[in-house]
Order: sequence, then structure tokens, then C-alpha cells
Amino acid sequence: MDPALYKAATLGNVSTLRKLVAFDVKILNSKTPQGHTALHLAALHGHARFAGEVLSVSEELLFTGNVDWDTPVHLAAKMGKLKVLELLVGLAQAWPDEYPDGSEDTLLSPLTMRNRAGNTPLHEAVGNRRSAVALALIDANLRMITVVNERHESPLEIASREGLVDVVRKIVDFAWVDAEFVEPFGGTALHQVVLGGHPRIMEILLEKRSDLISLTDSSGNNALHYAVQKNDARAVDMLLDRKVSLAYERNHVQQTPLHVAARYGSPEAIKALLRRCPDVAEMVDDKGRNAFHAAVVSGKLDALRCLLSRVRAAELLNQVDRDGNTPLHLSASMLHVPCALMLLEDRRVDPCILNGDGQTARSLVQANAAGGENAMDAYEMYLWKQLKRQESKRCRKHQLPPVTLPRHKGSGKEAIKQSVGIHLVIATLVATVTFAATITMPGGYSQIDGTAMHAHRGAFKIFVISDTVAMCCSIIVLLCFLWAWQDPSRFRMSLFVLGHRLNIVSCLAMLSSLMAAVYVTVAPIVPWLAYFVIAIGAATPVFVFLVAGRQIFYPVEV
Repeated sequence: MDPALYKAATLGNVSTLRKLVAFDVKILNSKTPQGHTALHLAALHGHARFAGEVLSVSEELLFTGNVDWDTPVHLAAKMGKLKVLELLVGLAQAWPDEYPDGSEDTLLSPLTMRNRAGNTPLHEAVGNRRSAVALALIDANLRMITVVNERHESPLEIASREGLVDVVRKIVDFAWVDAEFVEPFGGTALHQVVLGGHPRIMEILLEKRSDLISLTDSSGNNALHYAVQKNDARAVDMLLDRKVSLAYERNHVQQTPLHVAARYGSPEAIKALLRRCPDVAEMVDDKGRNAFHAAVVSGKLDALRCLLSRVRAAELLNQVDRDGNTPLHLSASMLHVPCALMLLEDRRVDPCILNGDGQTARSLVQANAAGGENAMDAYEMYLWKQLKRQESKRCRKHQLPPVTLPRHKGSGKEAIKQSVGIHLVIATLVATVTFAATITMPGGYSQIDGTAMHAHRGAFKIFVISDTVAMCCSIIVLLCFLWAWQDPSRFRMSLFVLGHRLNIVSCLAMLSSLMAAVYVTVAPIVPWLAYFVIAIGAATPVFVFLVAGRQIFYPVEV
């Protein structure tokens, strides 16, 4: 394109255009590398007067497409240039919009022409949230609302997804616009509005287009399947208010909305579904799996927790699929450790059930760890131990697969050195802190004889004893583990366990010395502060025990 024409089109300079056209009228046929004519550029930048001047010279440019087959009307609609669009629409309405020779490949009217993506100008307007432009196009040519693009989307579906309330209302107000043009491949307008999360548009569609609620997409999903994907409890309630049977409808893989909610991890949607239709939890998909299976397969802890708290029937927690797997079997075989541990915490879950291959959940974890390449990490080893412990308690009358000790990924010389190194660091820190505390006694020293100021108090004696215990325990760990660091192959596991426990004792003793020191120095002045610190210190080991349990005294086997 001539540089002077390009600059005039982008700036809307009409006088320059007139001079260029007077010199050579064919200059308007020139294009940019993107295939834009001067009219395209005027539409992009919203220069209505310039566009009118171009059209007065060459009206055929109204039909010209760029490399993406976008006409000037497409670009004006996409950019929301209402004044330019009104000018172009006024001229376009004089052209017919019927299909020539019965073919739908080419449309004569610029208002119904499609670009490379199959979009009409109305598609572009609603896809770019240009409500005013979309309304103007609908008023100009109603036929556009029935056209679908290459993705089989009608303007109504796109407007619903984008939340254009005025456009949706205008389209559905035409009684003759029924469901015959709604393509099911990507879902109906109701599916799209659920995806977009626009409750006001949903109300409009449910009121004026109630037929949409029964339609499904190409996978057999109804609008409720979409609502639970988005975890939209309000949309779930609105749809169930209109048609409660939606909760029981299956898609092409026989999954109900509850299956989909569990698979996507949508706890709020699960609550809404089970509140209205509690028996939907009994339904299974084409693999014989219920919602518990779906939750553990996808590893959705929130969904599983919600199901466990709202479904009371124990048989559903232990229901087997077509391969004989319970939800616990699936979580164990897929090594979804958090899901398996959550199931184990529920007393209704039975760890003794054998699947179709005669395996328990414990033996499945064990089988996954068979061989060096699949050795367990610490988390998986913990799950195996919990499953084994549950079996020993609850499955004494059952014949179960044999127990073999899986190989831990932390086994070997390097893992021992790493664990020993961690304990050495802890012991060193404790020894350093306790030694420093001994030098700077709580309350200081007497300036006369150099003795501790509070040596006669009981709390000070507790401080000294606790500090000594902490330091001595850490020194024992340091001396023993320094030797182990040099020769891990000769390091006994019993010594490692002893060092682990001594480190725990040293930490507790250091905590006790802290409380005693605070009491000695703070209680005479601010008693409540001292008691507050002591309460926090005393609660610390209790909290650790509640979180870690007795396992804290038993280090992970290496």
C-alpha cells in the first residue's frame, strides 16, 4: 500500500485521500501485507467519515476480505467501532443475503459473510463483548443469529458465555428462533452460560428457552454436568429447581453429575447435589465405579472429604468396580497416598477386601514397590505401614496376601549418610545454644563473688538440670554420629534410633530450660507474661505429638 494512503487511512485524513484518489483512483485497490485495504484500516481505527469517502469512490471494497477473510464489517464489529459499522450496515442492507445457486459457501451480503474461522460480523461482535455493535447488527439482519461458525457456535452461545445480557435477551425474544439451529457439538447456550458463570443470563434462558435444559453436548453432558465442573452451587440449584432428574442423567461414559463433580474436585457442587438428591451417590459409571472411585482416581482430596462426610452408607465406601477394586484399592494402586490415608481414617472403610486379582490395598502398594526401580519413598512407605497395621488389627480372620518388606528409596549408604548428617546438624545447634545459655545465666552473676544471682531458686535449678541434659544428649549424638559419618556401612540401625530419640530429648530439655529461665527473670516483675510463656512451652510437645503421633519416636526406616 502507498505510504501516504496508509497514513491517511490510519489518521482519517480525508483531504489527503481526495488528493490521492484524484491523482490515481486505482490506488484504493492497494493492500497491506495483511490484506487490508484503506476501508479495512478506516474500520479498524473508527474513521467513519474517511470510510464514507472511500465507499463513495469504490463501494465494492465493502466485500473485500483480508488474509483472514475479514471484511471491513468484521473489523468494525471486532473493534466495536459503532459509527463506522452503522455506515457500513446502511450500505450493506441494500445488498441481498440469499445463497447464490443454493450454495452456502459464499454469502452476498457483507452482514452475513464469514471469515476464515466461519464467523460472521455478529460472531466477532459478541466474541469481543461489543454489545452495542451486536445489537445494531441484529437489528440490521436477523438472519445472522441463526448462523454457526466453524466451531458450531451460534451468536447466542457466545453471547451467553461472555455474559452479554442485552444481546441474549434480544435474541431469545424472537419466538421463531427455536432449537433447530442449536448445534450440540460444543454444548448449547445454556452450557455456555454455565461455563461463563452468568446467573442472570441463566434465568433468562431457563425462562424463555426451557427446551435447552434437556439438550446435551456431543459427549452426552447436560448443563448440570457443566455446572458441577465449575463448582457452581448456585447454578446447580437453579438447574435442579427446573428439572431435578438432571442429577440422575448419565453422559456417554455413564457418569452422572456427581461423578463429574468428584472427578473435578467440586465440593460445593457435591454438597448441593447430595442435599437435593442423596441417592445419586449409589449410581455407577460404565466401569462400575461410584463417586468415591472417581474422586480417588483423580486425587481430589476436597471432593473425597466432602463425600465421606455426607454419604453414610458404608457399602458405598467399599463398593467394588468391575475389576473388584474398592476406592481404597484404586488409591493404593495409583499411589494417591493422601486419598488412601484419608480413607483409612474412616472406620467404615474395610482394608481386608480382596480385589479381582486377590490383592488387598496393602499388597497393591507392595507390588508397586517390587524391584529396585519402583522402590518406595518415605510417604509411600508410611502408607504401606498404615495399611499393614490396619490389616493386623482388623483382618485377623481373613486370608490375605503375604507381607514382604518393600525396598525403601532411602536405603543404602548415601541415605544413611544424609540422615546422620541431619541429626548432626540438630545436635550441633542444640549443643551451641545450651552452652551459650550456661555462660549467660538467667539474672546474671554477683559482682562480689561471681556466683549466679538466682542460684537459690527452684526454677533456676530446673534450668540448670534441663540445660545440662540437653547439652549432654546432643554431645552423645555428636560423638556417636561423627564416627558413623566416617563409616556408614558399620553404623547400626539401633544406634541411629537411639540418636534420633536423644535429639528429641535434648530439644524437650532445651524447651524446659527456656521456660525455667523466663520464670526466673520475668515472673517477679510480670507474672502473667511468664505463665503465658510457660503455657506455650508446655503445649508445644503436646501439639507435636498430636500432629506426628507416636511415629515421631520411630524414624523412617532407611
